[in-house]
Amino acid sequence: MDGAAEPGDRNCSPNHGWLTRMDASVSLLCLPCAGASATMYLRWRRLLPRWVHIVPVELPGRGGRLSERLVRNFDELVAQVCAEQVEALRGEFAIFGHSMGSLLAYGITRRLRSMGRPLPLALLASGSCAPSRRDPARFAGKTDDASLAAELRKQGGTPEEAFASAELMRITLDMLGADYRVCESFRYREEEAPLPMPVHVFAGREDDIDAASVHAWSAEAGGVFTLDWFDGGHFFIRQHETAFLAALIERLGQAVAGERHAPRVLA
Repeated sequence: MDGAAEPGDRNCSPNHGWLTRMDASVSLLCLPCAGASATMYLRWRRLLPRWVHIVPVELPGRGGRLSERLVRNFDELVAQVCAEQVEALRGEFAIFGHSMGSLLAYGITRRLRSMGRPLPLALLASGSCAPSRRDPARFAGKTDDASLAAELRKQGGTPEEAFASAELMRITLDMLGADYRVCESFRYREEEAPLPMPVHVFAGREDDIDAASVHAWSAEAGGVFTLDWFDGGHFFIRQHETAFLAALIERLGQAVAGERHAPRVLA
């Protein structure tokens, strides 16, 4: 992305006026993928510019909330996050999610609109087919440890030490199983109007999500829509972190600047 700041340099200024205004800040709520916790975003706090305030959202039953009950229903989980994150979901904020996190980000934005609450500056979705292309049958039968472990291997992103530890695997498989039930319970509502904020989507070229299902996110955007492709599979956000974070900063900066009427871009 031409002119973008190197994500690792928190003091460098990109060649964009909207990013040199360090008084303009935004909170970025980050929702994890299935089977993961908020820790997957902690390193971004030192990699992104100071004007981005990372808010890793910890879902119940994992990380610092390990003792809490895992939620297995999409609408219930969305309602819980909206209730718990009242302070973060106001002022200048945007919502990002990867994989299942993208679906939750969409659901949270949709619920905020229905409740008449403040809306995010932008919805940023990564590694996910569009809500209208979600297939609940994809998760059918994936309830036992063997099938869930196979899913972890297929997607990548899980460190080998997790597979080598019976305790870590138990925690991870329980989370993944619950999260798959969350995804399975999601129902798309065709009558919903497009979202009234920019929708920025990021995808991996080697991911097993077909391109048409990624492009379908454009139907959820009432105005600005962008799609950035990267080399790598489902976890391209880790495999090509520098390039991805540069794009994330670019798109987030556009939202902060209020560039809501820019043309659609399919990079």
